[in-house]
Amino acid sequence: MDRRQLLRGSVGVGAMLAAPIGTAEAATKGPGDGDGFPMPQPLATLAPRLPEGDPSRTLLELGWRFHEGDVPTPEPQGHHETYLSVKAGNALGAAAIAYDDSDWRDVRLPHDWAAAQPFVETANVSQGYRPRGIGWYRRSLRLDPTDRGKTLELHFDGIATNATIWINGSTVAHNWSSYNSVYVDLTPFARFGDETNVIAIRVDADAKEGWWYEGAGLYRHAWLVRRAPVAIVSDGVHCDPRLVDGRWQVPVTVTLGNVARSAAAVTVETVLLGPDGREVAQGETQVTVPVLDSADAVLRLDAGSPRLWSVEEPTLYTVRTRVLQQGLAIDERRTAIGFRTIRFDAEQGLFVNDKHVKLKGVCLHQDHAGVGVAVPDSLHRWRLERLKDMGCNAIRMSHNAPTAELLDWCDRMGFLVMDENRLFNPAPDYMAQLEWLVRRDRNHPSVILWSVFNEEPMQGTGAGVEMVRRMIAAVKKLDDSRPVTGAMNGSFYNEVSVAGEFDVMGFNYYQADYDKYHKLHPNQPITSSEDTSAYETRGAFASDPARHVITSYDTEATSWGATHRDTWKNIAERPFVAGGFVWTGFDYHGEPTPYAWPTIASFFGILDLCGFPKTAFDIHRAHWIDDQDVVAIAPHWTWPGREGEPIKVFVSCNAETVALRLNGRELGVQKVERIMGNEWTVPYAPGRIEAVAMRGGKVVARAVQETAGAPVALRLTPARSVMAGDGEECQAITIDAVDAKGRHVPTTNLMTRFTVEGAVILGVGNGDPNSHEAEQVAPGAGSRSLFNGLAQLLVRAGTDRGRITVRAQAEGLSPAVLTIARADVAPRAQVAVVPQVQDLRDWRRSPLLAEKPAPTLAPADGDNNSWDFVRSGVATPAEVRPGWRVYRTRVTPWKRVAAEGGMIAFEAIGGRAELWVDGKQLATKATAAPGPLSATLPAGKGPRVVVLLVDAAAGTASGVLGTVSITTR
Repeated sequence: MDRRQLLRGSVGVGAMLAAPIGTAEAATKGPGDGDGFPMPQPLATLAPRLPEGDPSRTLLELGWRFHEGDVPTPEPQGHHETYLSVKAGNALGAAAIAYDDSDWRDVRLPHDWAAAQPFVETANVSQGYRPRGIGWYRRSLRLDPTDRGKTLELHFDGIATNATIWINGSTVAHNWSSYNSVYVDLTPFARFGDETNVIAIRVDADAKEGWWYEGAGLYRHAWLVRRAPVAIVSDGVHCDPRLVDGRWQVPVTVTLGNVARSAAAVTVETVLLGPDGREVAQGETQVTVPVLDSADAVLRLDAGSPRLWSVEEPTLYTVRTRVLQQGLAIDERRTAIGFRTIRFDAEQGLFVNDKHVKLKGVCLHQDHAGVGVAVPDSLHRWRLERLKDMGCNAIRMSHNAPTAELLDWCDRMGFLVMDENRLFNPAPDYMAQLEWLVRRDRNHPSVILWSVFNEEPMQGTGAGVEMVRRMIAAVKKLDDSRPVTGAMNGSFYNEVSVAGEFDVMGFNYYQADYDKYHKLHPNQPITSSEDTSAYETRGAFASDPARHVITSYDTEATSWGATHRDTWKNIAERPFVAGGFVWTGFDYHGEPTPYAWPTIASFFGILDLCGFPKTAFDIHRAHWIDDQDVVAIAPHWTWPGREGEPIKVFVSCNAETVALRLNGRELGVQKVERIMGNEWTVPYAPGRIEAVAMRGGKVVARAVQETAGAPVALRLTPARSVMAGDGEECQAITIDAVDAKGRHVPTTNLMTRFTVEGAVILGVGNGDPNSHEAEQVAPGAGSRSLFNGLAQLLVRAGTDRGRITVRAQAEGLSPAVLTIARADVAPRAQVAVVPQVQDLRDWRRSPLLAEKPAPTLAPADGDNNSWDFVRSGVATPAEVRPGWRVYRTRVTPWKRVAAEGGMIAFEAIGGRAELWVDGKQLATKATAAPGPLSATLPAGKGPRVVVLLVDAAAGTASGVLGTVSITTR
């Protein structure tokens, strides 16, 4: 099967388009049809889906309310408010339980609010000229009473950037990084039944960790975790395989925690499952877990001679770990592992399973056109497919921990990963981030290197050496199976340098120093950790500095870097260099180099912001693919008005010889220069230009460019003709224009307009690093101009079986209609959304009074002792003698209730009662038996004083026995 069909990946620039063709009413021919270049049709199968390894997790991504901008915390008024404001559960402002967020916007996670911002010249250049600022999120949830006593956590996989988290009015976490997960112990703060739990999060996205676009907000997955009282802690299974005396073993360490009230004896059972799901090995051990503490269960599985994981065959096994108590399974994890050896050799580079492997890698930032850093799981997969089709086998996660799902895809698709720490700092907060990274990622077979920093100015100082020693030691304590490196950009030869501390020396650029360093340190393996930094504008073949356009002939690069070809030549010619990581795989927002405003993104990518390939894509296919014949032509062959002018034709090829033909006329045969490419200068004549690749004189591949006519229609091109109706899957759809023969027109820059039914639009883009068009549009309709012939639409499927219909139009062109089947695939479970109800929870309760009091009776300001603090739903114990009690609270109704009025409802009151609000009686409960009470609440702004007078009979529990809520009418 053709590699492109196997991966449904993007094709090269020589084939004109970066995605398989779709079904468009206006164009029946796919790009490349009829011109000698085969194009795969959209696959009619569902895209793969990642399995869930932790069944105790439930997505917490619906029902969030968002406010852009800070919400000032009010100054407490008076001694009493000041006293309460510093007590647990009594946060003020937007962190308060009862805060009115009714006018906040509903959002779904993952969410990057910066992606919707306009480009502003005065905003930070490195962050891509998008304002970031401060934002707030709030979410209510209910916990079933059966969850009482369980281990409960909230997981936030990524928050950009600094965050403070409150649960039920208590501060529970501060976080200082965009890239590490935040695990919050919900257990001690949890409320159950009808009483809601309120999560409030303040995000300060003005705080910066990088010099690239970092987004803003809760941009990765969020989860509610519910486990047994005795359970495996988060990231608590370590099961990275080892080869011992010729046999594979899986040492397993399981860390358990216990929130119960007594020590617990449990059995830990671990089973190794093969790729087919069959049991390969099994083991179990007993362990006693102390109260509010942890304990490790250690065992070892004998795997024998399993199938190995490799780049070519990424075979995965599963370690299923269960915790059993009294014979019943109470907790479970499933961890994907791979059996593979890695060895970095100072003379020969990297060996995987004792087979030499050259790192053919790219550096990745995590944003994409249209969605910013809130990249869906399926879009991560799609991006990796583009790279796989290029022959890429390695990813450097620059310069931060990636989203966990990206590593899962790397495991399944066969990528080698340099996993990189963000901040160079061994202080406790930052060491915790590094340790979290290693604990989370140490089971992934794709991860072959830990990188503790990138380009740190202190790398050549004594302080830097002491810092890096401590960080390396922390990594080795948690995982001693992988080497540690750092991405250095100098100070290699200083008398004092961190270079000698690393297992593998990482070079950022400095290619002229490879030989010198290797000669001085012949026993230390080295790799290029970052290289190239070449510039290209996709679809442009002449530089125009005034317009911030750079040619895609691979001739321009930074002063510190080199072209794609020169860079790989330096690496390929040196077996002692393990390989390299091109800066970068994709263009990314921010760090606009070499141009600033109005440029808002980089030019470094092999593919642009949308994943459309530049000439560099085909250059690297020729460099990196060995199992398929590659040939591609640049530029396109549509140059009206330039007839007779010389055009440089660049051919990328990995065969032996290549011939060029124009309209059937031979233009010469050249021996293939696989790294540097082959060039001809050809007077332009419209028609058909063809590169023919040959081995042993036989034709093995062809690439064709044809002159396109005027655009007459739009075309819509998906990767698949079917999507999962799970409300999550995202697909990139290409928009382009075609001529009367169905050929792609690479020079079209028309504005297109589109509508979508059966899905929502997540974002749009076109790969232009100078475009200021909005990347986020309405859910069902929007617009985007074609840039050098292409634009992209990202859609997320709706739920259930059905049909997704996309319609696109442009002035003067025939419209296109694309239909994608939506399969009936069950959505992943989500925590239920709690209807918006304003709860009255906290009351002051007077002493028992012999006579009926006036509703104005209240404790003196500052009196925190003579009246009890009580909560709704907690009965007042039976009175020894009959009497009256006053229950008093103050509440500011939500904005709509304040304006229009609403209802106040008591679920249950024990005793006869009168309800007063602001000195006016609203309702009476005439019976002593427990029962409800409700009343119409008049409109009114500001705080309202709610008073309940309860006539309590002797010998019977009384008071506010259930929930109290205010709702709109």
